[in-house]
Amino acid sequence: MKRIWILLFLPIVFGMVFKITFERGWLENSILYLRIDLGTLALLFGFMLSTLLFIIWGIFLWQDHQFNQEFLNFQAKTAEEHRQFLQRLDHELKNPLTAIQAGLVNLNEDANEPTIESIKAQTQRLSRLVADLRKLSDLETRPIERSPVNLSEVLLESVEIVEDEPEAAERSINLRLPQAPWPLPDVQGDEDLLLLAILNLLGNAVKFSQPGATVEVRAFEDADMVIIEVADTGPGIPESEVPFVWQELYRGQGARGVPGSGLGLALVRAITERHGGQVTIRSRVKQGTVVTMKLPIKEVTKL
Repeated sequence: MKRIWILLFLPIVFGMVFKITFERGWLENSILYLRIDLGTLALLFGFMLSTLLFIIWGIFLWQDHQFNQEFLNFQAKTAEEHRQFLQRLDHELKNPLTAIQAGLVNLNEDANEPTIESIKAQTQRLSRLVADLRKLSDLETRPIERSPVNLSEVLLESVEIVEDEPEAAERSINLRLPQAPWPLPDVQGDEDLLLLAILNLLGNAVKFSQPGATVEVRAFEDADMVIIEVADTGPGIPESEVPFVWQELYRGQGARGVPGSGLGLALVRAITERHGGQVTIRSRVKQGTVVTMKLPIKEVTKL
């Protein structure tokens, strides 16, 4: 597109160069007298106007082609993502349903405690999956509440909730909040949703780390943003998997066999973006992972 505009301006540029050359006296500026009849003048004017309209129409067709191509590419990408999502959803639903069916068969034969507990666990897993899918759907379609949120209190509450979970046993969870010269500023948003996002990050950090591991939650102000980091000393995520961890129901090699709905990070990203922020991941295999949430201090309007 830029090259086309350059070509359109080339005649004007050449004309200006020759005009300056003649006016400065670098070349003899002879006066040329032309005679032309009115019919020929009209013909030349019509030819120039048609050429101009043809160029404009060509640019319009090129832009329309580019737009159609981008739209087709977008449709193809969306269809492929939807297909992958349905495949992962089918996989996530198939495992607990198979376990429940097997448990029901065994229940008829022998109502033992392990069978009942297995059915309960798989039923809870399905319930969490359906609930998280509903939350994702609501985030995409419904407006969120906007009120001042004290992030320091949200972070303290999140750490207290996670520390009470059995999975957090033998893990060290450290929270670092600024006190001087001032505490974290409030952000505009939905306190419940922000709590849910931070709980998901903390839950992942605890779930994918081993006993004796350290989880750090750090928060600080940077210009017009509040930065929240959740870091762990877990196994880390392979570089090839990092771009996909935000996808719904995606599970990398290290996440397979670990309980969860597979929607935690997708929820975190959706919540953060609905608040006008962004979330990123840095990870090193066998060293750990850092998830960074950036939230604007001032309200950002989101559709």
